[in-house]
Amino acid sequence: MNPPTPAALPARLTVVCGPMFAGKTSELLRRYRRSAPPRALITPVRDTRSGAHARAHTGDAEPSLPLDDAANLLPALRSAFPAALPALVAIDEAHFFGASLVAPVRALLAAHTSVLVAGLERDHRGEPFAPLPELLAEADEVVKLSCPCARCGAPAIHSQRMSASRERIVVGGAGDYQPRCRNCFEPGA
Repeated sequence: MNPPTPAALPARLTVVCGPMFAGKTSELLRRYRRSAPPRALITPVRDTRSGAHARAHTGDAEPSLPLDDAANLLPALRSAFPAALPALVAIDEAHFFGASLVAPVRALLAAHTSVLVAGLERDHRGEPFAPLPELLAEADEVVKLSCPCARCGAPAIHSQRMSASRERIVVGGAGDYQPRCRNCFEPGA
């Protein structure tokens, strides 16, 4: 008599979050590379810093499928993987997609596809940054990263915008943002 075949492992949602420069994309790339194919790496078109790549501030990069709108996630995956959805979908810079990313992530999980998401959970004002709060509530695993505060060296949890822009999303890097701890953070500054 043959032993029963184990059921397929359930799909998992892993969320990697933290302030700018904490290593979110590096952690996403590390986990992505460790996973077995088939897999897909998604980046937002709106993030103009990297083209068709998920790129960490360290320069580490991996080719990606750029996406303009979260509503197009499932159609883009079905087009790229016509036989079956990939076992893992990794999504970098999730905050660029906003709340509309939640439904496609839930649909992927229901279709037995694991999802790995990286993004900012707070905006430059220190307020919750969709879709991260909802995805954090759904997550099987949360990896919350920090880095040294640019002012005092304490663990940073905020991203301090260095320009006067009032826009919710401003694409930028080291000259545009600083990691800040709770004491050194100046909301809306």
